[in-house]
Amino acid sequence: MRLIHTLLGVFVLLVVVGSILRTLVVPRGLYSALVHRLWAALRIALRLWATPFRGGYHAQDRALTWLAPLVLLGMLTVWLSGMLLAYTLLLHGTSGIDWSTAIREAGSSLFTLGFASGERLQLSAIDFMAAASGPLVIALQISYLPTLYAAYQRRETEVTLLQSRAGEPAWGPELLARQSLVDTETALPQLYRDWERLAADIGESHSNYPVLLSFRSPQPNRSWVVGLIAVMDAAALHLALCPRSAPAEARLVLRAGFTAMRDIARSLRVDFDVDPDPATPIRLTYAEYLGAVAMINASGFPRERPVEDAWRHFHGWRVNYEALAYELARRSDAVPALWTGPRDFHAPVIPPARPTDRRPDAPRPTLPPA
Repeated sequence: MRLIHTLLGVFVLLVVVGSILRTLVVPRGLYSALVHRLWAALRIALRLWATPFRGGYHAQDRALTWLAPLVLLGMLTVWLSGMLLAYTLLLHGTSGIDWSTAIREAGSSLFTLGFASGERLQLSAIDFMAAASGPLVIALQISYLPTLYAAYQRRETEVTLLQSRAGEPAWGPELLARQSLVDTETALPQLYRDWERLAADIGESHSNYPVLLSFRSPQPNRSWVVGLIAVMDAAALHLALCPRSAPAEARLVLRAGFTAMRDIARSLRVDFDVDPDPATPIRLTYAEYLGAVAMINASGFPRERPVEDAWRHFHGWRVNYEALAYELARRSDAVPALWTGPRDFHAPVIPPARPTDRRPDAPRPTLPPA
């Protein structure tokens, strides 16, 4: 039995160290089953805790705000607990000391408390390993936080800037309509360039550090994945409706967007079609498309191609990213915005709120008599 306990201790230690290296050290977006299961369990618990409050999406948003901090704290707790178990098994298996003494000595060494050190020379190497492991794991976790928050800040800056351009929550057709209403269509190429770079940043950071998916925006109606979908939909509509005047940056942001989504999907082990057929059905309906195009046309946005022909081209672009976009929005529990798919909680779709026209010559509503 002592040999079995020793081998089991080695196995547990290797599993924990592997999870730490995959999550904190190796920059390749490797999958960690421990971290993924912890995220899934905490997400379910928070969603169930929010359900009795009957607040719809906003209750879910308030509860899920705690998901990322709890995942970070849970990761550290699981790793240290796993190491405590592993070193307890090793101490018991290699020396035959009783379980209470083994766990006491393992905990004393792991957390560098030093109150239970023994004089058994054959256990010194295990004690030294445990004493080095605890501070090392904590140091790695601490150094992990600045990287996460730097990526979070870069992401949220662009998401916040998008609010005045695409509404809140963001929606692709609203982005095109607003640019036409305020005569800023010439700003669209720069917007596409900014989001092309952001998409590359998100693809790299969120695939290497999947916990970033759980970091929510400061405002409940903002979301990085909803913003990315909105910009990609705007670019796809722009190319479909105006093939001659649409900027080249529209193609580039679409490519960068679905490449980023695929990188994240690979790190999460989400299946997807790497080369979808342009004729593959999409979940967005033709009626939804027609309503959006009518709204864009009413804003004065130019159109160079018939609406019916443009649908085929828009469909061909959206088939590359729609399924992954919906899955990432679902997993992120993002705000239920237009054209972003269903969620795991019941909440109505929230359309973007357009600000009131405050120009002096704008018609004003008639106030009722006092």
